[in-house]
Amino acid sequence: MDFGKYKYELAKKAKLARKKQHVVQLKAMRYRPKIDEHDFQFKTRHVRGFLMQGSKVKVYVMFSGREMAHTEYGYKLLEKVTQELSDISTVEQNAKLEGRNLSMILNPKPQAAKPKQQKRKEDAQDKDEPSGGQALQEDSHR
Repeated sequence: MDFGKYKYELAKKAKLARKKQHVVQLKAMRYRPKIDEHDFQFKTRHVRGFLMQGSKVKVYVMFSGREMAHTEYGYKLLEKVTQELSDISTVEQNAKLEGRNLSMILNPKPQAAKPKQQKRKEDAQDKDEPSGGQALQEDSHR
């Protein structure tokens, strides 16, 4: 066997292996201890989206000034996030105070992460079917 051909085959296999790997990204979402309910829901929806993509999420509560005296609000907030997302995530690292930030890391559950290829197939099936607007436009040309 030719050595050049052998090297080419090895490179081809390595490239295919890299293509099939899924790199897990670590996304982050910052909360404040006195967050309003709507803002909390908005940020939690974004975290849910990150988990559905298959990314890990670092959720942290940032304290400033005298808020450091009441870190229990941060623990309650992170507990609330955990309960909201318990259907699609598990806690990898429990809440831990690091300086002025109280952080925890959430992992997506395996069945919760939706592969991107599956979504593309669904979109392709939707595009095959004509919409009502297209049918009207075709009739007007006659």
